[in-house]
Amino acid sequence: MRHPLNTTALALALAACAAPALAQSRGDWTLGLGAHAVAPSSDNGRLAGGTLAVEVDDNVRPTVTFEYFLRDNLGLEVLASVPFQHDIAIRGLGTVGSTRQLPPTLSLQYHFNDDGRVHPFVGAGLNYTRFFDEDARGALAGSRLALDDSWGLAGHLGLDVDVGARSSIRVDARWIDIDTGVRLDGTDLGTVAIDPWVYGVAYVLRF
Repeated sequence: MRHPLNTTALALALAACAAPALAQSRGDWTLGLGAHAVAPSSDNGRLAGGTLAVEVDDNVRPTVTFEYFLRDNLGLEVLASVPFQHDIAIRGLGTVGSTRQLPPTLSLQYHFNDDGRVHPFVGAGLNYTRFFDEDARGALAGSRLALDDSWGLAGHLGLDVDVGARSSIRVDARWIDIDTGVRLDGTDLGTVAIDPWVYGVAYVLRF
């Protein structure tokens, strides 16, 4: 199952268009508090020479963002979160494991419509995903599962809608390139392509 953008939050954000304009100026910084859903690609690849089709499930967790504006409308943002947790399934065998992961992401992003109340933005950057607390279960119970950490590119787009002189509601989406090598009892089984879309809603404060 994949998570769409939260339509209720989007409707709330669009209804706030009558709020005062919120400029993004050099030297400003913002704090965003919200939640994001990590929705892995529907095709996560195959292990063991193509014989085992992998499925990684979705998860939602609280997130925080910090963005510093290097110049007017151009910001450098860091995304952080509490650990996400994903079940891992093999098609035909059911759930065979789980893992937790932290996906800090650094993005350079440009905010449009400086004089308006609705501010679209786009960005691109780098993601590092650290996997930990891997656990084998089901058909693999008793085995030792290990996932490699991942470095990959990330794209970002979203919309900020002003709700006050220094606050806005944000809806956003990211695509992140996350590939992890899989080992079972020390044997290399291949690579899982998680490559998720990450959907979020946040309340953003400017300082």
